[in-house]
Amino acid sequence: MATNNQSQPEERKHTKSRIIGYDLARSLAVFGMVLVNFKVVMGASENGPDWLIWLTGLFEGRAAAMFVILAGVGISMLSRKGRVFQDAERIRQDRLSLLKRALFLFVVGLLYTPLWPADILHFYGVYIAIAAFMLSATDRRLWSWAIALSLGFLFLISIFDYEVGWDFSSLTYVDFWTVRGMIRHIFFNGFHPVIPWIAFLLIGMWLGRQDVKDSSIRRKFLWRSVVVAALAEALSYILVNWFPTEIGVLFGTDPMPPMPLYIAAAAGTAVAIIMICLELTLRYPDEPIFKPLVATGQLALTLYVAHVVIGMGSLEMIGRLENQTLVFATSSALVFTVLSILFSHFWRQRYPRGPLEWMMRKLTG
Repeated sequence: MATNNQSQPEERKHTKSRIIGYDLARSLAVFGMVLVNFKVVMGASENGPDWLIWLTGLFEGRAAAMFVILAGVGISMLSRKGRVFQDAERIRQDRLSLLKRALFLFVVGLLYTPLWPADILHFYGVYIAIAAFMLSATDRRLWSWAIALSLGFLFLISIFDYEVGWDFSSLTYVDFWTVRGMIRHIFFNGFHPVIPWIAFLLIGMWLGRQDVKDSSIRRKFLWRSVVVAALAEALSYILVNWFPTEIGVLFGTDPMPPMPLYIAAAAGTAVAIIMICLELTLRYPDEPIFKPLVATGQLALTLYVAHVVIGMGSLEMIGRLENQTLVFATSSALVFTVLSILFSHFWRQRYPRGPLEWMMRKLTG
């Protein structure tokens, strides 16, 4: 995933048509997050056959990372005109629009947190607010900040106690609603802390500037991202087993704590999947199977909230939300996924946006 400081390809070949491959990738991210969250809340992560534990473990921290990268892609596509033509007024308008969306997501996320403590929306709000001031940053600067913040987490964890505020037995953050606790949670040791998770958004902003309609560029990004992910995972495996537990944790690829090799592995995996989605939809643009999946990706915000309010709420009503097997958790996630696809498909036939997507657009302009 080498950097590219030139925006000429973007300027020459950009078209206004929507790149539905990104929507397809977003739908896969929705499915991955539903699966991960269902198995975690049901306490089912290790309660199943080894092959299923391994398979479902592949999604942990990866689906959410792909969501954030795709958010960065969206930011670059939204702000393209102002950036390419160096239109200061347009950049100012885009920045204001992003700040409004950031505030909306932050507030909605905080309201949602009592119901779902692992909420990512309030983190999104902070990511996007920061990104709003980096719309004109060069590709090199985006990559520099992404790498610096990924490595910067090592510095933070060396001087601060990562476990402060946590009750890991119940996965609750005991002082979240204090000023100090909320700042610590958002920027350092929450589920998706700004440092280093905003690196995913910055990588997405870089990706959103590239001419992904060029098949040679897609292939290049695919193979480079696969290599990055494979090397990160292999290096992690070697170093974790080489060093004692206290030091080995620094080389892990688990999402908590989010070490640099995790950022590399998750980003590489996400970009590879995005490239595959782009390849499929650009090569077979009229394939009917993509239509309901694309619609699902376009309703990601609505489905994210619904998987807790409706999905987990329904399971709690029938007494099947806690202490379940991994097979049941996976089956429940698949049922919710199928219903989500059906709902999204029929909703988009009548309405241009999902319910929460419409509300955000209405309130933020």
